[in-house]
Amino acid sequence: MNFELRIWHENDAKVAAELANTNISRFMSDAFPGNDVEKWNKFIRYANENPAAFYRVIEVDGKFAGNIGVLIGNDILRMNAELGYWIGEKYKCRGIMTEAVKEMVQLVFDNFNVTRIFATPFGNNFASQRVLEKAGFTLEGMFEKIYIKNGMKQDELVYAIRK
Repeated sequence: MNFELRIWHENDAKVAAELANTNISRFMSDAFPGNDVEKWNKFIRYANENPAAFYRVIEVDGKFAGNIGVLIGNDILRMNAELGYWIGEKYKCRGIMTEAVKEMVQLVFDNFNVTRIFATPFGNNFASQRVLEKAGFTLEGMFEKIYIKNGMKQDELVYAIRK
């Protein structure tokens, strides 16, 4: 497994749109760009220009494989960062995401004034829950049926890791 985390490039929009199919987007917020190249272009500009956003491409063997990033909180949540990630289907089940999460956690704790990183996977996203647990996150809470995705109510889980 050879991966690296790198900044987004403009030419990443097309391949992100190709990898972000419905099996990926079903576990993402409705703002997820999915297979829309123009929305990916907007996301890339946001990711590279917003000082509260720290997003990286996951590159496997020199190829775009997915995305990982955090949004640094503000005001009373300024010591917190929310983690999000996804990886293309052909890269799943290889341990890449767990290692990418571990690396991102270290980068955030080393470079930002953050003491807690949290993630909020859907209750039925067992793969994401397993990634977080293997990366050292603990389950802090569960909120029943508060997400609405594709017309169905989903549970929100809150996992976190502390510095």
